[in-house]
Amino acid sequence: MGKKIIGIDGLTARDIDFEVQGGAKFVTYMYCVSILVLSFKRYSDIYFVKPGDKTLKHSLPFTLIALVFGWWGIPWGPIWTIMAIGTNVSGGKDVTNEVRVQLK
Repeated sequence: MGKKIIGIDGLTARDIDFEVQGGAKFVTYMYCVSILVLSFKRYSDIYFVKPGDKTLKHSLPFTLIALVFGWWGIPWGPIWTIMAIGTNVSGGKDVTNEVRVQLK
C-alpha cells in the first residue's frame, strides 16, 4: 500500500479491530492536478475515521485542490475533478479491507 495512515497513533491492533467492528473505517480522498494537456489523478494518505466523525475536515483540502488545479486539463481534468468531488463528498474511498490485511 505504501501510504501513511493518519489517526491510529497510540492504538493497538486490538483497538483498531474493535473500532472497525463498531463502524470505523480507513478512507482515502481523491484529487487531481492538471498541467496543460497532462492530468494526474492521485489519492491522499489513508485516514482512520471513527463512527460519527465528519469526513469533511479531511476531504475538503483534496476537493479544493481538484477544483482549483484539476479541471482545466483536457480531456481527463474535468472528468477526474468531478470524480474527486463525488468521491470526497460521499466520504472518501473506503480501503478498510486492504489496510486490515496489511496491518495483520
